[in-house]
Amino acid sequence: MNKQQAKAGKPAHLHLIACGALARELLVLINQLPEGAVELTCLPASWHNHPEKIVPGLKKKIAAARRDGMEIAVAYGDCGTGGEIDALLEAENIARIAGPHCYEMFLGKPDFDAEMDQALGTFFLTDYMVRHFERIVMKGMGLRQYPQLRDMYFAHYTRVLYIAQTRSKTLQEKAQKAACELGLDYEYRYTGYGEFSRFLKQFA
Repeated sequence: MNKQQAKAGKPAHLHLIACGALARELLVLINQLPEGAVELTCLPASWHNHPEKIVPGLKKKIAAARRDGMEIAVAYGDCGTGGEIDALLEAENIARIAGPHCYEMFLGKPDFDAEMDQALGTFFLTDYMVRHFERIVMKGMGLRQYPQLRDMYFAHYTRVLYIAQTRSKTLQEKAQKAACELGLDYEYRYTGYGEFSRFLKQFA
């Protein structure tokens, strides 16, 4: 994904490097900040399936931002890298939004922990995952081709919890359909942008 600067006109003073699955939500927040506060660069969301690509990709984007003399921050969880993202950012002295994954970032740690205490077997959906459920889950996990895999993959899950960033009725209907496809109970929580909003405001 190409670099995008909110409200072009002034040079950005922060270069935010993020997962492409967060691009839509981050652009909404960036456009609420003062003109030119943040320039956003996203790495491919598909790299969640290839976490070995994430740290090398971050290194390249960090090096490019350093050449531009910009402050840098990162919007990523651990994303299957086994701590390698945090190790890189510690060595580079770069801030990262707190949390191991976007579910906790959207809910906030106390609410995420409470949801897990309520039902450990929770399959989370965000707006992005609802929009791309067919590609990511049904086709990406092979469930369309091999429906019997559903019982194997989701044997220990009891519910789908849609943590919504927007109040879209269309997405709520799609999330309910997704829960039915997986044979799980459906629950809904509106979170808005959670920790991402607070994280970006410090750079305004």
